[in-house]
Amino acid sequence: MTRHPIIAAACDVRASLKAVAGANPTFMAAGEKASALRELVAAEAQLVELRLRVLADAGDLAAGTAARDAAGWVAQQTRVSYADARADLRLAGALDRERPVLAAAMREGGASLAQARVIDRALGLLPAGVDAGTVALAEAHLVDRAKEFGPKELGRIGRRILDVVAPEIAEAAEAARLADLEAHAEQHTRPTMRRLGDGTTRISSRLPDAAATRLATYLEAFTNPRVAGERGSEPVGDLVARLAYPKRMGQAFVQLLESLDPTRLPIHGGDATTVVVTIDLDALKADLATADLIGAGLVPGDDLTGEAITAAHARRLACTAKILPVVLGGDSLPLDLGRTRRLYTPAQRKALLVRDHTCRAEGCDIPGTWCEAHHLHPWHTGGPTDLDNGVLFCSHHHHRAHEPRWRLERLANGDHRFHPRR
Repeated sequence: MTRHPIIAAACDVRASLKAVAGANPTFMAAGEKASALRELVAAEAQLVELRLRVLADAGDLAAGTAARDAAGWVAQQTRVSYADARADLRLAGALDRERPVLAAAMREGGASLAQARVIDRALGLLPAGVDAGTVALAEAHLVDRAKEFGPKELGRIGRRILDVVAPEIAEAAEAARLADLEAHAEQHTRPTMRRLGDGTTRISSRLPDAAATRLATYLEAFTNPRVAGERGSEPVGDLVARLAYPKRMGQAFVQLLESLDPTRLPIHGGDATTVVVTIDLDALKADLATADLIGAGLVPGDDLTGEAITAAHARRLACTAKILPVVLGGDSLPLDLGRTRRLYTPAQRKALLVRDHTCRAEGCDIPGTWCEAHHLHPWHTGGPTDLDNGVLFCSHHHHRAHEPRWRLERLANGDHRFHPRR
């Protein structure tokens, strides 16, 4: 029985690949490796296009297995993820019905699967009022650009494709598209928070693109060496490399919150938005003690964890963040409501920067602009907020300075050496 040409081609491809299964590329010349990689990428695009062409017409497979559609059959029979199969089926349909130029480019090995996805998405995002002729011009231009640019660059070109192929309607079409996107973003914007019971809270958000860009910009302003290392003496580049980007962004988010000025936030509860830390006087002076954080009460999660923090953390927050510390006496009555007068003023902060230049922990060269003002004589024991009692520490050393296990020694040159307590 004569095999269908597509089946024969697939078998020939597999046989050819099997023939080189034992070939070692180690002994190929550099030029041969370059040629092989180019040919393999092109062949892969051709093979993917053929697979998608068959998939686009494979709806009848689902009837025989009770699968929802051809993607379901592929997921069941070939052990690929259903999400990948669905994405392939959607692209297969687009290539079959709407993207003849893109399909032809893949058939010739001129566009990869990743490029095809980006091009198809860019065309699909064109406003509904754009006529078919303009869409065809956009498709042809993007396919031509695929000879030179990868998926990321094609995405950027695709976002402004009407400026190239139909500049007379580009501005109005883009305005209409953005208006639709902004309305969609407003409708779907939401954050969710849930306490996990392990001392952390999971925050998931869906934000408008513009707001997310602003947030990322603010966070990246904090992703600098002062939060990235364990030893201040390491080179700046090495410090940053020590932490993965997501972890640095998480730490930056915490620092952003600590930097917010509550006096510039909306009135909440009859006063400027304020987070309150309550702590007993004895606990404030103790090395190992706890304090309570009073703020939002609507975050769901494990009620057993509460919102407690260590006394050391409370003391550090009182140094740097706009936190209202409430010191309680034996009868749990407020003895002292310390406000931001305990914080160094912007003018004092500048004076410390002029004097110290960098973090004053011994051997640390983190720039002073990335440092925090620390009270050498703690404010909770009567230390004044003045220049003589202040010093710049990077975030790492500021945390250590508030940990009971470290003792500070001031050196003759003004630096501070950390000694573990015995």
